[in-house]
Amino acid sequence: MTLASRIDLRDRTEARRADVVLGEDWTAPEGFVESELKAGRERRGLISLNRSPLARKIITFNLMAMIVLVAGVLYLNPFRDSLVLQRESGLVAEAQLVADVFEAQLPAGAPVNLATGDGLDATATARGVELPEGAELFVFDTQESLVASTVGMDRPAREKVTGLQLDHRSTLITDLLNSVWETIAGLLAPQNTQNPVFGGEDLARDLVPAALAGETQIRTGRDVAGDAIFTVATPIRHEGQVIGVAAITSVAGEIDQLVRVEREQVLQMFVIAIVVSIGLSLVLASTIANPLSDLAAAAELGRDKNARKMSPNRVRIPDLTARPDEIGRLSGAMRGMVAALYERIESNEQFAADVAHEIKNPLASLRSAVGTLRVAKRDDQREKLLSVIDHDVRRLDRLVSDISNASRLDSELVKEEEDTFNLLKMLGNLAEYLGQEAKAKGVDFITDLPPEPIVIQGLEGRLAQVFVNLITNAISFCQEGDAVRVWARKRENRVLVVVEDTGPGIPDQALTKIFKRFYSERPPGQFGEHSGLGLAISKQIVEAHGGVIWAENIRPTDADITSEPLGARFVVGLPL
Repeated sequence: MTLASRIDLRDRTEARRADVVLGEDWTAPEGFVESELKAGRERRGLISLNRSPLARKIITFNLMAMIVLVAGVLYLNPFRDSLVLQRESGLVAEAQLVADVFEAQLPAGAPVNLATGDGLDATATARGVELPEGAELFVFDTQESLVASTVGMDRPAREKVTGLQLDHRSTLITDLLNSVWETIAGLLAPQNTQNPVFGGEDLARDLVPAALAGETQIRTGRDVAGDAIFTVATPIRHEGQVIGVAAITSVAGEIDQLVRVEREQVLQMFVIAIVVSIGLSLVLASTIANPLSDLAAAAELGRDKNARKMSPNRVRIPDLTARPDEIGRLSGAMRGMVAALYERIESNEQFAADVAHEIKNPLASLRSAVGTLRVAKRDDQREKLLSVIDHDVRRLDRLVSDISNASRLDSELVKEEEDTFNLLKMLGNLAEYLGQEAKAKGVDFITDLPPEPIVIQGLEGRLAQVFVNLITNAISFCQEGDAVRVWARKRENRVLVVVEDTGPGIPDQALTKIFKRFYSERPPGQFGEHSGLGLAISKQIVEAHGGVIWAENIRPTDADITSEPLGARFVVGLPL
């Protein structure tokens, strides 16, 4: 029982540290990569966009997110709204200051008429107001007639103001996009549709009625060139009475230029973000697409070699298990799957060869007996040959049945549903039934089962088949006066079921072979009665449940390993 303490039915693997792996900074062992795969890696660069739909999707989706973000910022246009509000407030203040200038020059206690110039020369006063280049000033009388106007001219440079810097940055990207947009809009717009265009005087005249009513009005329009202009009209009062209106129009395109500057900054950052996004997308794509391409290429090479060229070379899946991500898991899973597939193929090939070998023996015996039966003359000889033929036929029938059961075992284990059951109850029922068979042979049958139930998850019928094989095998090796003992013990995370006998034991050279298919080590007189598949099937069932099974000889603790065994012991370990 020294091996029992070393059983560990649960695989404990240390969790890998979640590091970030960028690009192709992992390497596969040289021997695991096919030459065709290595050649494909050398032909491509960091990433092959023309051959990687996944890489194109990654770059496209990243760019789409960036474009939607920038388009949303430009569409919402928060900086333009802020600039418009600021400019409108400033223009209202300028118009009111101009009105104050006119009001300051009006005579007190005398009548005033702006149209006739009584009390005030409106034209001279308007010309004396200094306006920015391009701005316009209009003065209307109470009859809504234009009495004076002036336009801001290029004037001598004013003294320098410390801390004031004019923005003269280039707006190349914005101007280019605007021209493209205007061209497309001009092509798509109806030819007979024209947007209304207003001049500064037209905008100002529309505001005069409201201003004469004592309200300051502001309006936004566009000039002939399509530039935005702002117009403010405010009343000119004399002794509480409105005697005229002062209207100022801003410089055409002033706000548009400021907005273009702000948009230019956004677009410049957008271009930089696009370049960075494309670069990072390429790195991300190389991290994802290239290893997936290697895995797919290796699988395709394997398919072509095995299905078309019939090459004996094994499929080599690149070893990316060092990656702490899903691709590393995928590589490990594919490598394990390929290894299991080749193991199954080799097992099937070996199984087919063993089947052919095992069937040939009784067939050869049958052929010899039939040939001898043709020339046998005595009845006793014929009877003996018929007995040999009957024995070989039953042997063939048993062999074919066991082979059929063994070949279907894997698929049946997958299809059957596991249940929760009491292992000790099952062992008790088997012991009650098989104990009678042992007693009929003169063999003592002993059970040592714990009083408390042991509940496990599995296929009860299949596990019962395992213990039936072990117990009947132990009984077959026992002679009258020997004993068979079945006992079970519960450990921390497993249960051990042991079948012992006091028979001749197992030859030391056979301990590693008894679980192989068609291997049979039978007592004298039992030749041909067993196919040699019972223990192999039992091992397959136990391993399908996540358990282990092994055999050992029973010897005293201090006995020499070369001494004669006191019997044989089969140990089955199952997880709880």
